[in-house]
Amino acid sequence: MEISLDLRLPRDAASVPAARRLLDSSPCALGVDAAIRGDIELMLTEACTNAIRHAGRGGEYTVRVGILDERCVIKVIDSGPGYGAGPGNGAGPGEAPGPLSEHGRGMLLMRALADGVRFGTAARQGALVSLEKHLHYGRDTLGSLLADHAGDGRWRGGVCGS
Repeated sequence: MEISLDLRLPRDAASVPAARRLLDSSPCALGVDAAIRGDIELMLTEACTNAIRHAGRGGEYTVRVGILDERCVIKVIDSGPGYGAGPGNGAGPGEAPGPLSEHGRGMLLMRALADGVRFGTAARQGALVSLEKHLHYGRDTLGSLLADHAGDGRWRGGVCGS
């Protein structure tokens, strides 16, 4: 099973809840555990918020999502200088924010919730945050059926609540 989603969004706070809803629709339909979906939602929120606040130029940013069997990779790319490339970006990806810092905690949250995190610079695009999360599917869900190639081939239903 493979799902790919690319979103080009305006650098506006209103784009964050839209990105969350769009991203959540696939894991929800597949039956990903609610706690995992909550982690993904929070990681995505922090990465998008960083793109909106810190991108140096350009009016858009990109959210690229890939789900492959039991793995979800989220990449948020903006037109900023990249991590560690300039002042005013808060704590760097390897630094903890100071006790009175108003910024930088999002990176700590992303590191705590993701199974893999990478901060860098995307070629000719800007700053890149790459987040990876291992997915757990509920019993008798579409995702468990599609990820389990040895299954009996019967999906027993399940609909995501709003």
